[in-house]
Amino acid sequence: MPADPRSRKTLQRRLDIARAAAAVFRRKGYASATTEDIAGALGMTKGSLYYYFRDKSDILFFCQNYSLDRLLSEAARIRRSGAPPAARLRDLVRAQMALMLDELAGTAAHIQTDALDRARWRKLILKRDRYEREVRAIVADGVKRRVFRSTDPATAARAILGAVNWTITWFRPKGRRTSEEVAADFAELFVDGLRARR
Repeated sequence: MPADPRSRKTLQRRLDIARAAAAVFRRKGYASATTEDIAGALGMTKGSLYYYFRDKSDILFFCQNYSLDRLLSEAARIRRSGAPPAARLRDLVRAQMALMLDELAGTAAHIQTDALDRARWRKLILKRDRYEREVRAIVADGVKRRVFRSTDPATAARAILGAVNWTITWFRPKGRRTSEEVAADFAELFVDGLRARR
């Protein structure tokens, strides 16, 4: 039976496993990765891995569910800040990319929802929709204040999220540029692209 996920120590170990799984998923693809691969990356036995997760799909769900909870928490913090729309959009893009590329090691599992059962898939989709609404709200506020050009907030939000989510397929942690540099560039590109022309 998996360990109690409410324990702080257990949560930390589950995050360690998720990061290792993320690297394996990225290298081999979710379908080809095995629990043996993940356990081996951590220097632990498959039996020890099962103490924390039931199977590979359980790890996948944890990666996505944890990511979405963190994104929603960051979105709420940024919303409460009362900063102007451009600053909020920059902060949100940077926060999302830091989570995806650093905290969970750029897991391609972020987009592998088809590997989950319908109940879990539905739970994640509801959270994704909530997060998308946060991005839309920033864009809509910017349009309303006339700091962003007139545009459809839903289309703009999906373009932003599509571009940000895709970074997990090409970003390399040991590449020429850091995740912070890439995130800063993305944030400026989106803000500049939306900015109202005077």
